[in-house]
Amino acid sequence: MEIKLDFESKENTILDFKKILLGDIDIKKFSVKTLKENEEEISLEIRADGLKKIFNLKNYTNKMVDQKTVMAKAGLLLLFEKNYPWGALVGVRPTKLVRRFLIMGYSFEEIDEILEKLYFVFKEKRELLLEVVKTENKYLNDKGINMYVGIPYCPTRCKYCSFASYEINSKLGGFYNEFVETLIEEIKLTGEMLKGKKYNIESLYFGGGTPSILKENDLEKIIKTLYENIDLSHLKEFTFEAGREDTLNLKKLNILKKMGVDRVSLNPQSFNEEILKDLNRNFNRKHFDEIYREIKKLGFIINMDFIIGLPGETVEDILRTLDQVKDYEIDNFTVHTLAVKKGSRLIKDNYKIGKIENEKIEAKIKEITTLKKLYPYYLYRQKNTHEWGENIGYSILGKESIFNIEMIEENQSTIGLGGGAISKKVEKIDQTRLSIERFINPKDPYMYICEMRERMKQKNKLFEF
Repeated sequence: MEIKLDFESKENTILDFKKILLGDIDIKKFSVKTLKENEEEISLEIRADGLKKIFNLKNYTNKMVDQKTVMAKAGLLLLFEKNYPWGALVGVRPTKLVRRFLIMGYSFEEIDEILEKLYFVFKEKRELLLEVVKTENKYLNDKGINMYVGIPYCPTRCKYCSFASYEINSKLGGFYNEFVETLIEEIKLTGEMLKGKKYNIESLYFGGGTPSILKENDLEKIIKTLYENIDLSHLKEFTFEAGREDTLNLKKLNILKKMGVDRVSLNPQSFNEEILKDLNRNFNRKHFDEIYREIKKLGFIINMDFIIGLPGETVEDILRTLDQVKDYEIDNFTVHTLAVKKGSRLIKDNYKIGKIENEKIEAKIKEITTLKKLYPYYLYRQKNTHEWGENIGYSILGKESIFNIEMIEENQSTIGLGGGAISKKVEKIDQTRLSIERFINPKDPYMYICEMRERMKQKNKLFEF
């Protein structure tokens, strides 16, 4: 696409936008001409292959330096009459944009106007986005850090999965014992790295994979090693991803309770057992309900994850699953839109996402969250989903996950331990910009075992604070 602008802008940002939201349209020439620009208004003439639109908008450039670039991108949607719920917003973290506007001095009312008039975001999405940011702002603390422990093993690998996940009965599963030993050593080395440094770890999260696949003795040993080597006295929450009911028993739950875990994520993804079976995910509803009851008895804060748009599921299947959520007393309710990701079996099978009747599903989610008094508190979006759909976490007031908020907002540094764990060093450049350095542990358990000690040297450099 040939681009001609009468103002300075990075052409790549327009090309990327076109590829994402107008990928089905072949555009040969695109031009933008400034017709008017004063303190009150900006008027652009936008042309593409014989089509023309005039885009008039209030001038926000006393604070927003890239307004004309955003107008140029949004103008493509005007030209080709494309209407998306999220309008011209294509980023993974739309909440970051809102927070930046707040720092720049805009009110929530002004931001709502910008999202509507400049980005063409639908009313219900604007309301959702602003509500999430208002909740996040109660918890964000850039003076703290968080810790993530990755366990890259699962009983089976789901077809939609792209995470660090290797079947426990596979060849790589044969390195399980060495993996546990290496993780324990990494925890000890991390403790040495942090000695004498000022840091407040506010949230600790075990993810994966499926952390609950750990044997009982290993589970206790790993958590005990964390407490013995790392200062967790500032911890506000300790979350354990126990997503697969086929890896859980009462003994493991009692260990988690004894060791200070206060949040458990039990994730059915769907209550359609046939669909889950086709996706290579074991699920026994009777055992799931037994585990759920034990989790409630032990007093954990409980989250359940669900995925909208699993292959083979009809709208009626999705609505039936959502209706059954009413039977459970949950504190957190996370709804994901299926994303076809690199590394998943779905992308290898060339799976294409079909149409989803969003209105019916969103109405059902609204019904459930209203009934359960659950409110949205974190949100992010992913590529390769239906209409760039959003993933939303809902919570009972006061039981929001600090880790989820801080990770999505990239507001705190993260110390990552274990297979596939990502460490991040987050530093402020100025009020609205951050510098984020990442360091990724190997996903493959064997590579993690081989490389952990050498990689700890690099992580030491990353966390010289």
